[in-house]
Amino acid sequence: MMLWNAFVQFAVSPFLEFSFMRRALVAALALALGSAPLGVLLTLRRMSLFGEALSHAVLPGVAVGFIFFGLSLPALSVGGFAAGVLVVALAGWISRHTELKEDASMAAIYVVALALGVILISRHGTQLDLLHILFGNVLGVDSQGLLLMAGVASVSVLAIAALYRGLLLESFDPAFMAVGRGARLGGAWYQQAFLMLVVLNLVASFQTLGTLMAVGLMMLPAVSARLWHDTLPAQLCNSVLQAAVAGYAGLLLSYYASVPSGPVIIVCAGVFYALSLLLAPRGWLPRLLRRAHLQG
Repeated sequence: MMLWNAFVQFAVSPFLEFSFMRRALVAALALALGSAPLGVLLTLRRMSLFGEALSHAVLPGVAVGFIFFGLSLPALSVGGFAAGVLVVALAGWISRHTELKEDASMAAIYVVALALGVILISRHGTQLDLLHILFGNVLGVDSQGLLLMAGVASVSVLAIAALYRGLLLESFDPAFMAVGRGARLGGAWYQQAFLMLVVLNLVASFQTLGTLMAVGLMMLPAVSARLWHDTLPAQLCNSVLQAAVAGYAGLLLSYYASVPSGPVIIVCAGVFYALSLLLAPRGWLPRLLRRAHLQG
């Protein structure tokens, strides 16, 4: 009983004592609910690195918002979203009018966008401002930030539910969605709506995890979930659970170790990924045991 009480004290007391820890936990849970399912759909479409590129591509818009309005969350969010939409549109235009694939054009654009954003912030802000935007500050989330993340998570869940069938068709059979009845269903619109959701969630994540790590809570749980389940609904639920637990564990460990919370959250998600690689049904150890059983 004493051991259980000590564990509860260790695991719960920081969130009971400090309001900033409660806000950070709610923010992490909202990001898990909104971002992780999109990561599953990105891996399903073989666009895992697309999210990484987009998370960096929003930086120039964030920088412009910072230059004119300082660390104003609405301004930074609007600027980041506008930059993300512009980069998606530009990458699509390049892929349609040249021989470059969309992922190649995105890779070229995001590197330039990241460098441009860093230059703009460095010229008009302090080193602390740059670090805050690049790496975030989950413990500094205020009520305005919570409303933004909760709103984005709600929009994402509702949009995925509404577009679920079309997103599946567009992921598994893009040729069908490009011609005939699929084109009448709006295959291109499903793709664009999905990418807008990705941009929206990355913009909501940058305040807590920064533009450099915003994609971490989106992709790591999603990749891990694919090792555990074959069906898409199970992967969606598993990814949300992993992201939520990583957020909680990361906040708790960062509190006691006195280290930045954002990177610890991503490291916790990375630990779950490593355990999945080792122990999941589609991971290394079960495959090794199955091979040994067949050879035996």
